[in-house]
Amino acid sequence: QLQLVESGGGLVQPGGSLRLSCATTRYTLDYYAIGWFRQAPGKEREGVSCISSTDGTTYYADSVKGRFTISRDNAKNTAYLQMNSLKPEDTAVYYCAADLWGDGSRWTVLREYDYWGQGTQVTVSS
Repeated sequence: QLQLVESGGGLVQPGGSLRLSCATTRYTLDYYAIGWFRQAPGKEREGVSCISSTDGTTYYADSVKGRFTISRDNAKNTAYLQMNSLKPEDTAVYYCAADLWGDGSRWTVLREYDYWGQGTQVTVSS
């Protein structure tokens, strides 16, 4: 059972930055595509970004392109989501998820993912 733990959320002013981490302590993330999703109150969970397990291809939602960057450090069994130029509409609970052998081709489909973290709150407000 892969356990994912997110961290790095918090309160930030508009225009600020945060870096979210998604770590596992027991197993390697090497064979998993890692997706980041978010869910705002009253809204459905939506895909934010994904990095594939195969060749490191990255995917982004249009709403975050140019502002967010996904990366992974397999040696540390950790994936990251660097979020810059944050906007109030980025406020949500952010979740990471793992898709075994995922190539990212269906990265926005929630049921493609085998494991989910517990989420971390990101609030963008002045």
